[in-house]
Amino acid sequence: MKRRKFLGHTAVVGATAAATATVSAPAISQGIKELKFVTAFPKNFPGLGTSANRVAARIEAATDGRIKVRLFNAGELVPAFGVFDAVSQGNAEMYYAAEYYFPNKSKALNFFTAVPYGMTHLETYAWMLHGGGMELWEDIHSDFGMKPFPAPATGVQMGGWLKKKINKLDDFKGLKFRMPGLGGEVLRSLGVAVVNLPGGEIFPALQSGAIDGSEWVGPWHDLAFGFYKICKHYHWPGFHEPGTVGSYSLNRKFWDSLSKSEQAIVEAVLKAEVFEQTVEYDGQSPAALDKLVTAHGVQLHKYPDDLMTELGRISGEVINDLAAGDEVSKKVWDSYRTFRKTAVGWSKIGLQGYMNARELPFKYG
Repeated sequence: MKRRKFLGHTAVVGATAAATATVSAPAISQGIKELKFVTAFPKNFPGLGTSANRVAARIEAATDGRIKVRLFNAGELVPAFGVFDAVSQGNAEMYYAAEYYFPNKSKALNFFTAVPYGMTHLETYAWMLHGGGMELWEDIHSDFGMKPFPAPATGVQMGGWLKKKINKLDDFKGLKFRMPGLGGEVLRSLGVAVVNLPGGEIFPALQSGAIDGSEWVGPWHDLAFGFYKICKHYHWPGFHEPGTVGSYSLNRKFWDSLSKSEQAIVEAVLKAEVFEQTVEYDGQSPAALDKLVTAHGVQLHKYPDDLMTELGRISGEVINDLAAGDEVSKKVWDSYRTFRKTAVGWSKIGLQGYMNARELPFKYG
């Protein structure tokens, strides 16, 4: 059918529906699908918030308004950690979050955000798209009536903000620290009182003394949240999140209600945003880190090698214990670590080899 004829036919159908529809369902009567898009992140926050704005606008534009997106940021329709249930139960059609916010749904979801001493974000994307990871993720979400997609990644994260410097493992004991996911379980095994807070609640918790420290993302976001006003000790590297990948998920009934072309458009918009926001971190973080140090007196502390070695050992124990006690987690972990082994072999020769060479003492430029 030619496009002009198709559009004319659509207009007739739409007009007929409009004449017979009730006032309570104007979107349906006009042939427009409403997509309520909920996020786990603050409104208009750099990166995480502005990314959601772009996705919403582009889905509407690319579908010529056939899909009307209503964006609700954290707390506007549901709490940040309530987005999973909202989409699963059909109270919203899509969410943007991080899977490690939902271990109560499946502990295996941790593997689709970040794994301590695991893969970088590029390696994780490769596992998802070319190593069987997506199929495993889709199986988990299908039990909740949803269809997941990878969202943008932050890259390697920083190790966290504290009011004192960490020199050894014992320094962690007794701290109240915000860290979600498997990294939080590692710290819990060290005697840390671990809490999982949405991003918008971290600063007030630090300010009130409810927590002693927190990790969030990296220089760009951490500067925007103003953690330097309370904590001056900024630790690195982030053993807990070497390549954090976000997540989108759509209500399956809503997804199935879309035409093939609408599905293709939504998927293309989400994939494009993965690139745009992911590279934004590398574009913004260098200047943000410099400002934290030079303008705000933040002290950078590299975790000692012996501490990192012990954290690596403990991380392996925590993850293996998780897999041993949960059949789905074991299945995902077996796939993840098999791909990681191959990925590490190549990264050591490729990326790591080059990065080591770039640090050699020579004049350049």
